[in-house]
Amino acid sequence: MSVIVYTESENGKFKKNAFEVASYGHKVAQLLGTKVTALSINADKVEDLGKYGVDKVLAVKDAKLETFNAKVYASCIAQAAKKESAQVIILSSSADSKYLSGILAAMLNAGYVPNVVAAPESTSPFMVKRTAFSNKGFAHTEINADTKIIGVSNNSFGVVENTVSAQVETFEPNINDNDFGTKSVEVDKVVGKATIADADIVVSAGRGMKGPENWGMIEELADVLGAATACSKPVSDLGWRPHGEHVGQTGKPVASNLYIAIGISGAIQHLAGVSASKTKVVINNDPEAPFFKAADYGIVGDAFEVVPQLIEKLKVFKAQNA
Repeated sequence: MSVIVYTESENGKFKKNAFEVASYGHKVAQLLGTKVTALSINADKVEDLGKYGVDKVLAVKDAKLETFNAKVYASCIAQAAKKESAQVIILSSSADSKYLSGILAAMLNAGYVPNVVAAPESTSPFMVKRTAFSNKGFAHTEINADTKIIGVSNNSFGVVENTVSAQVETFEPNINDNDFGTKSVEVDKVVGKATIADADIVVSAGRGMKGPENWGMIEELADVLGAATACSKPVSDLGWRPHGEHVGQTGKPVASNLYIAIGISGAIQHLAGVSASKTKVVINNDPEAPFFKAADYGIVGDAFEVVPQLIEKLKVFKAQNA
């Protein structure tokens, strides 16, 4: 039973989740007594995957695949899995991978379990632990299908170095033009130093900021922390921030190590989308805001007074510990 991992990349660079699924794949391969093969699509420096335990890389280079297409990407993974006789396929739990996973499962007649947070508890039967009920509980799930697809939850297993020498092989999947029945006409991307999906720290703000003209201090706090910026759904709906920054159950899920929510009341849809974050800090002037019940740390106060002071304290701390 071999293992294959799909390693996501953007603009030629691997995303953080690529190294996490590679690390997870190495662990599964150890449990099964086999090796792990990674599929990369239009990524550079693919040999770097060897640092995380990947024995072989199937490297795809094709201009047609510059923009994500769920059906076509699923076909590439399916072909790679068949080539390697892989019975375990590992993906991240990113929006793209969740989008293609159902298609991939149908192509391979496979069992699929998303939001997995730990290495398999056993391999016979094949049992994994995943989050359930919007991260309020866990489910121990047995996969009975011959082919198994695992979606690893971001920041759950972690990035683990297991350096081996990765063999790199050019892979040319059969891409049918008929598969491009849909195509992206516009891609709304967040621009900045860190993306929400890869960031260890996310600074998010809501309508408590009163308007887009006040977002400067949010961006400054994020810059000091090396964080990504995000926002609540009402903020993106109002056009204050791009929709690519909208986090929550109806936006992008967040599983960062630190999530700072400023001026966000904490609607249930928002809480469900950020509950996987390890530490949540809330700044709000309403002591009854629902978010405080879910927070690890909370500050009741005016964001326009608290955040500038926080920025200055962090700058002093960084200067003293440089």
